[in-house]
This record gives sequence, structure tokens and C-alpha cells, in this order.
Amino acid sequence: MLREIKILKSLDHPNIVKLYEIIENTDRIYLIMEFAAGGELFEFIVKKDKLSEREACQMYLQIVDGIEYLHAKGIAHRDLKPENLLLDHNQQIKIVDFGLSNLYQPGETLLTACGSPCYAAPEMIAGRRYNGVDVDIWSSGVTLYAMLVGYLPFEDPDTAILYKKILLGEFEIPGHLSPKAV
Repeated sequence: MLREIKILKSLDHPNIVKLYEIIENTDRIYLIMEFAAGGELFEFIVKKDKLSEREACQMYLQIVDGIEYLHAKGIAHRDLKPENLLLDHNQQIKIVDFGLSNLYQPGETLLTACGSPCYAAPEMIAGRRYNGVDVDIWSSGVTLYAMLVGYLPFEDPDTAILYKKILLGEFEIPGHLSPKAV
């Protein structure tokens, strides 16, 4: 919790939720944060079935802009997924939930496997040391796929089979996607 607060206090970017105030009493800590009236990107995708390529591209650009800012500050989010991407009243992306985030130095690798299995990068699920930038880019790509297609590229109720699919890079490319989207 303290690391998450430290990270949030250091951030100021239009695509990252703002922390306004911290209120602490004897048994609780309250984080007063920016309100994202549009809710989760996940619910937005479910409601629309899938996004148009133009809409997905506009949102993905915001996600990448926020990720680039985080990485420039030496922060790996490590849990990027549509549930942790909120929309404000103008449908602008707000990256949230820095509970699994970590600080790193250039060239430093991380080892803790964390985040949601369907969005996890192959090197993370293989138990190898990984680059925080790479795993965030991977999960952003999984999110882009979900926006364009309406479901995840790697899914299986059996975690072992799910991990095998991720490690082998086994996923379909639906025919409705344009060559640019692919």
C-alpha cells in the first residue's frame, strides 16, 4: 500500500488517475482520487461487443502514452487490463490500480509473477526474470486485441493450458480485422 501511494504521488499525466489527497485515521487510509465517470474499459467493451478500429486506436494511443510516461519514471504497472483502465466523462483513458506496480532502474529485471494470467507475458509465466517495460507492452497488446475482437486472445479455464497457449503464442486473428489492425 505504501509503495502504491508513493507511486501515485509521483504521477501527473492525463491518462493516469490523479491522487488528490490521502486521509488516514487509526485504522484506515483513504485515497481521494480523480473520478472516472465512464467506468471500466472492460464494461465499455462488453456493452459494445467490440470497438471499431478507429475507436480502439484512439484509446490504445492513450494507453501507450500513459505507459510510456510510467516507464520514463522507472515504473512498471504489471497489471494492465481493461478492468484497470477507466474512462472519464469524455471517454479518455485513466490508468488505475498501482497495487502491483514496482519501481526499477534502467536495465534492471524483475522476478515476481503478478497480474492477471490472461494478460501475463510469456517470460513472466515461465518464471524467468523479465523487463517491466516488456510485460506492460505485452498486456497492452492483449488489451488492444480485446478491444478489437471483443474477447481475449488467450483463454482457458485450465491454467496449464492457458499458459501453454501464451507460451506458444497460439491465438486467432479474426477475418474482420484490417491488415493495419493485424
